[in-house]
Amino acid sequence: MSDSHHDQDHDQEFEEEYADLGATTRNAMDIAETSMDIVREFVPDETLADRIRQKSVHSMGDIEFQHLVRFTGTDSLGDDEDAPVRAGARAVLEEADVITDITMVKAGVTGRGHDCEVSKAIGHGTELAERTGMTRTAAAMLELDKEDAFEGSIVTIGNAPTAALALADCIEQGTRPAVVVANPVGFVKAEESRERIREVSEEYGVPAITHVGRRGGSGLAAALTNELIHVAKDVRAEGLELDLEAETRAARARSGDGGDADADGDGDGDGDGT
Repeated sequence: MSDSHHDQDHDQEFEEEYADLGATTRNAMDIAETSMDIVREFVPDETLADRIRQKSVHSMGDIEFQHLVRFTGTDSLGDDEDAPVRAGARAVLEEADVITDITMVKAGVTGRGHDCEVSKAIGHGTELAERTGMTRTAAAMLELDKEDAFEGSIVTIGNAPTAALALADCIEQGTRPAVVVANPVGFVKAEESRERIREVSEEYGVPAITHVGRRGGSGLAAALTNELIHVAKDVRAEGLELDLEAETRAARARSGDGGDADADGDGDGDGDGT
């Protein structure tokens, strides 16, 4: 093979690996690659949960943020920390709906690598909000729940604590999303809303990915949802075995046998390389 053909093949592989970071030029892809390489120096790369931690660090620009991520709930394999990631990836493979709280989160969810319908809650329940005075996002969640919209869906909340609180009430009353990604940000009810999601997640087994502290936001929630999509993409490409518990996956990764944690760390809405 000539050097020119080799370079073309390398460029194509490089582009496929980092395009989902928003990078479309050589310089941007170099930045994206360097950024993820730095993240992997500080964040383990053994389990599916590690992929979420890496994406959290990359999205927030803070290495210590990896210690703030929480995984709760169960799937068919158990309640290990990989359970919400497995559940989310399966939902993507089954083309489940993705429902976000607001427009900004919806805009950050990638349109590549899946056939899920992505929609936003905001805009529903307007009459309920006007009549009761509750927030528009809380009213939207309650209105959609009446339509069973959350059953088996990926529900992503990146902005509104009241949306997370409303969703927690719905779960308590019997609603069962496939997975909840809840990272609302702020000083009023944000921490409490994520704690409430964790409580119902643990009590009723609903898989959930949250974090502790005041930070978070739409970019983080979209990035973590995108990572679920990328896990599903890797499963579809037969490079990733989904039905492994976290402990088994980590042991394989340490031994060099089947260490199939994300090799490229691609994702959207993370900021680097655009």
